[in-house]
Amino acid sequence: MNRKDLIKILAIAAVLVLAVLLVNRIDTAHETAETDIVRDAVKNAAITCYAVEGAYPDDVSYLRENYRLAYDEDRYLVTYEAFASNMIPDIYVTERSNERGGEDL
Repeated sequence: MNRKDLIKILAIAAVLVLAVLLVNRIDTAHETAETDIVRDAVKNAAITCYAVEGAYPDDVSYLRENYRLAYDEDRYLVTYEAFASNMIPDIYVTERSNERGGEDL
């Protein structure tokens, strides 16, 4: 194998590595956007509740029952920390792990 062949192989390998890294980055950005959408939906439902009732609800189940909040509970874990009825709660959304492979969905 001469030097030109080695350079071609290395160039192809570098392109493949960059392609894999790019796909991984796009996938991660997509997952982040989805969790942001769920977090914004919970936050908007809580704000609507506050505007209508004058208080933030104690938990996210109240929003699901009374304000039609809907998200995939099997896919997302929503942590809703209310500490006062007049203070917007802390809302955290994470994707649950995939049971089959132990990797994030």
